Amino acid sequence: MWTYPDQFDVIIIGAGHAGCEAAHAAAQMGGQTLLLTMNLDTVAKMSCNPAIGGTAKGHIVREIDALGGMMGKIADRTGIQFRMLNASKGPAVWSPRCQADKLAYQTEMKHVLENLPNLEIKQGAITSLDIGEGKICGVTTQECIRYQGKAVILAAGTFMRGLLHIGESHYGGGRAGDKPSIGLSKCLENLGFTLERLKTGTPCRVNSNSIDFTKTEKQPPEPNISFSFDPQEKRLPQVSCYITYTNDATKKIIEDNIHRSPLFSGKIQGIGPRYCPSIEDKIVRFKDKERHQLFLEPEGLSTNEIYVNGMSSSLPFDVQFAMMRTISGLENVEIMRPAYAIEYDYAISGQIKSTFETKTIEGLYFAGQINGTTGYEEAAAQGLMAAINALLKIRGQDPFILKRSESYIGVMVDDLIAKKLDEPYRMFTSRAEYRLLLRQDNADLRLREYGYQLGLIDEETFARFQKKKKIIDLEKDRLKKTYLDYDGKSTTLGKLLCRPDFSYSKLIDTFPEKVADFGFEINHAIEVDVKFAGYINREKKEAAKLEAIDTHPIPPDFNYNHVVGLRNEAREKLNQHRPDNLGQASRISGVSPADTSILLVSLKR
Repeated sequence: MWTYPDQFDVIIIGAGHAGCEAAHAAAQMGGQTLLLTMNLDTVAKMSCNPAIGGTAKGHIVREIDALGGMMGKIADRTGIQFRMLNASKGPAVWSPRCQADKLAYQTEMKHVLENLPNLEIKQGAITSLDIGEGKICGVTTQECIRYQGKAVILAAGTFMRGLLHIGESHYGGGRAGDKPSIGLSKCLENLGFTLERLKTGTPCRVNSNSIDFTKTEKQPPEPNISFSFDPQEKRLPQVSCYITYTNDATKKIIEDNIHRSPLFSGKIQGIGPRYCPSIEDKIVRFKDKERHQLFLEPEGLSTNEIYVNGMSSSLPFDVQFAMMRTISGLENVEIMRPAYAIEYDYAISGQIKSTFETKTIEGLYFAGQINGTTGYEEAAAQGLMAAINALLKIRGQDPFILKRSESYIGVMVDDLIAKKLDEPYRMFTSRAEYRLLLRQDNADLRLREYGYQLGLIDEETFARFQKKKKIIDLEKDRLKKTYLDYDGKSTTLGKLLCRPDFSYSKLIDTFPEKVADFGFEINHAIEVDVKFAGYINREKKEAAKLEAIDTHPIPPDFNYNHVVGLRNEAREKLNQHRPDNLGQASRISGVSPADTSILLVSLKR
């Protein structure tokens, strides 16, 4: 065993999306950082669909960018199709999404990290976590190298005892083509952590040259959509995606072979995502549905691979081959990579704090799919928050914890702490109580100042943000106070903008001498804030009412067994989860409003 001579502030295990954001944040904040990965060629690899954003996920990416993270910037540089989802609905649920060039994305992210001061990136597989007196003090690799660190962030993705399934075949792997991590799971269990199994899956990839796109529906890209609030990067060439559908023939092939699916034969024990089921699961659960929509999404500009979104499966390859060729446009399709399901270990809820530090080992943090989440965006946000809090703790500073009322990241963190997961966790706009406050367009107005205070936003970027904020505030106030005659009545520009037949662009066209054009981003922010001012103010008041209780702290050593009147189920759940505050306690399954009231009285005493 050889000990590496340098000591690090933060060691990050795993270079997926959680690990990359963690490494960037820790190094950017000035911490001496080490990023360890099993394979340097797969840094930031997009194991599933090379897409960033989508419903609620797009909000998270913009919040990551507002705080100073990298995911949004890399997506803007490497995206090959951008769209705004839910644009026909209210602004609270507008969600940007991009199809990225998967190779360009991971190459660009790796390039950024490799040239970042304070960061070392090394290849190595972790066999053990080094613990001394209940604290993390380093890690040991299978190459017999010991790295010393004050904090360790474990971001292992689906690699912990990963098991791949294709029909009757199953074999170890963190994803197709990569080895699983075996030693980490055993190490965590030996340290007292409770692990269980989750399952996810991915569709097959097909050759675009074997698709007849004339039989499909074209989905062109949309202009002027981005994730980052900073000046726009030069875009890659933009491409279209395509839509097609399953049919009765597809359904019959799946039904005839359902017994060969490991999902239904009992080989797969892990719980899969309800919101993103495999095609065989869809056929079983939605028997009366005539067809299922599929999206044909390019994986990059330099590859012919097409991702068949909506066709996730673990059926045998011969069945995949047959069912794919029943689909319109895919009659002669050639499968380049088969679909598969993967089972992996995760740490059940109740074992981490709101900072992502584990309750068992001081200085050890979990981020990403090890916490039971799924998705690049959720993982990246956890990596960012874990790194920020690891550095703050090392420096003896207060933790950084976002509230539910100020970010989707805060909603996710609170859910992971307070709720028992019965499936992989994915962010939805429906999870947030204050959706109108947490729009994707105002993420910088909500969070950028935090990023600046943490050292993740530079002076130039922050000055640009302050200028934007000042323009919005002054213009909203001016619109409310500027009177004019319209349709024979005296009114203000603000009241006109509140009318359903008026938009900010129409205001500019109608009164060019009175209304300035600040560009789409600022114009849109002004319009939404003015049009929905009543609803926004109501949500702010509701959030303020709940905040006093929601943020009421619970001491880490609080003894729930001494609280008189608390029901046994609530006592058991509270002892298991050890919530940080009363708000988290109230959202734990099995804790009633009456239990919360009793707990509040006891805490005040």
